[in-house]
Amino acid sequence: MIKLKILVAEDESIVAKDIQNSLKKLGYNVPVVVATGEKAIEEAEQLHPDLILMDIMLKGDINGIEAANTIRERFEIPVIFLTAYADESTLSKAKIAEPYGYIIKPFKEKELQTTIEMAMYKHEKDSQVKKERDLYHSIVENKESKDSIFVRADYRLNKIKFEDIYFVEALKDYVVINTTDNIYTTHTTMKEMIRILPVKDFVRVHRSFIIRLDKIFSIKYPDLVIEGKMKVIPIGGLYRKELFGRLNLI
Repeated sequence: MIKLKILVAEDESIVAKDIQNSLKKLGYNVPVVVATGEKAIEEAEQLHPDLILMDIMLKGDINGIEAANTIRERFEIPVIFLTAYADESTLSKAKIAEPYGYIIKPFKEKELQTTIEMAMYKHEKDSQVKKERDLYHSIVENKESKDSIFVRADYRLNKIKFEDIYFVEALKDYVVINTTDNIYTTHTTMKEMIRILPVKDFVRVHRSFIIRLDKIFSIKYPDLVIEGKMKVIPIGGLYRKELFGRLNLI
């Protein structure tokens, strides 16, 4: 198991040594301890630690809050604040840096470990959300030149070709994408699916259904049937005009 690499920024030497010893005892790797905000930024860039324990009231030109802000913006490294001050004014200022936790000094080793593990878990989840959001944005921005999308389902990203999608169904906070061979359930909205799917190929026919136009087998209002699947799908009154306007009728 790879040890977490933790940078400590603490300007009181005795406290810094105690923290370093506690972290090593808990199984973490502590490559360096720094005493200023400037040095914390420098080491964050060079070492790329997994996490930083940062004293809020560091001495020097840059305090812990300012250093944490810079590190978050430039390196996206999670920071936990160490502080002997729990007053509202200090905490309000600290919130601006979006820390992943606070530890009030003095603290126990178990509290230190719990706060670190929770911070790493939250940072990992935040990173996953950011990657997914960036992926969706990339898909939306380039959808006209794409022939597929990646959908997060079953704990992985699945590539789905647009031509293989028969219909999409809303299910509470999820959507179910029905393809030639599979069904994918993912956490998104029908509004987002309409944005992602090519306009020329797909149309919303009901508040709970989006269909691919060339997969329609037959229509007998107020229903249509999807070929292959022979799935009967209702046509909502608000969507009827758009649907029929998209068909080649003779």
